[in-house]
Amino acid sequence: MWRTRFLYTRRARDLGIDSGCAVASVGATRNLNLHEYQSMKIMSDFGVGVPKGSVCFSPEEAVGCLAEVGGDGVVKAQALTGGRGLGHFTSGLQGGVHMVSTPEDATSYATQMIGQTLVTKQTGAAGIQCGKVFFQEKLSLSREMYFSIMMDRASQGPMIIASPAGGTSIEDVAAATPELIFTEAIDITTGPTAAQLEGLAKNLGFEGAAAPKGAAAMQQLYDMFVGCDCTMVEINPLAETTDGEVIACDAKINFDDNAAFRHQEIHAQRDTSQEDAREVAAAEYDLNYIGLDGSIGCLVNGAGLAMATMDIIQLFGGSPANFLDVGGGATPNQVQKAFEILDADPQVKAILVNIFGGIMKCDDIATGIIMAAKNVGLNKPIVIRLEGTNVEKAKKLISEAGMDDILIQADNLDNAAQKAVKIANEAA
Repeated sequence: MWRTRFLYTRRARDLGIDSGCAVASVGATRNLNLHEYQSMKIMSDFGVGVPKGSVCFSPEEAVGCLAEVGGDGVVKAQALTGGRGLGHFTSGLQGGVHMVSTPEDATSYATQMIGQTLVTKQTGAAGIQCGKVFFQEKLSLSREMYFSIMMDRASQGPMIIASPAGGTSIEDVAAATPELIFTEAIDITTGPTAAQLEGLAKNLGFEGAAAPKGAAAMQQLYDMFVGCDCTMVEINPLAETTDGEVIACDAKINFDDNAAFRHQEIHAQRDTSQEDAREVAAAEYDLNYIGLDGSIGCLVNGAGLAMATMDIIQLFGGSPANFLDVGGGATPNQVQKAFEILDADPQVKAILVNIFGGIMKCDDIATGIIMAAKNVGLNKPIVIRLEGTNVEKAKKLISEAGMDDILIQADNLDNAAQKAVKIANEAA
């Protein structure tokens, strides 16, 4: 989803790459994010070497899963966040990745992970639920590398980013030793050339018989990137085993939701339990929503206007609780659903509606607001600023609704923001 988009945009910038996934394009694309075990299966389908693995949904299954991978391996928390290895569980367990060599350890780690909250740098203090763990076979590795593919604005196509210093924070590598970060812009019409792959294999340290295997693995990963309409592929580490095999020991893959109709089997694996429930509900009604941590709910039409609205709320001392763009053609039912989501959010103390009526008429918005107030039983003050098509008709509808204690009209955006901030501060 959008948070994922922000994360890999930031990742690209941290690595010195001008990612095409600019923050300004928020709302244009959503991106499916799968668990590691799901991504491993997809990579395997494209011929990429992966460790033997078994997913475990309960502590009772742990012993059997460990046996499936050879009785000696690694257990990894399956939660849609980066930095799992350095995170911690609210159960007290430190780290979301552990070596396991006995049935007792397998059961113990599964018990401390499954159903518990994992806190990482990316999740913040709230953390994220871990509903399953993934057991992988233990491999003998000689080297660990970093490999990723993402979109690059400058070259208007895929960019391969690779480093021989893998298995650790790639941002730290980029900051301390930027000379160890190698990039290759790929022509989307032809894919990577043999020379590009051979050069990358050399830069990653592949030698002798391992060099063509490294190049082949990168070609397979690129084929998956294009073939599955991925928006990002990140492998950390991509490893060379002591017997010269190339293995993807980790996987983070995002998929473009706009291409879901081409890959229904992939998108059917979406785990909505790992997502913000508000964002899931909004997406079902085709509403562009991102949850934030403020106290003023925002309902706006247009991404630019939504961001300007959030800015002016902060200018007057408030904090937005969300980004919510209902789009240019929202129906009264969509507007009602938007209010249901905002009203159900316990941190929202006031709702600010900022609509510029064009394709979407102001009276349709007014009708949706009134419907929501009556049908949902809204009990939070709604500050309303409307301009554009049928604005006078809209104001008349609101005035005649007989709900002046809930529906508060404003003359302009400054006035609306000031009223919303005052209400939210008084309710805090």
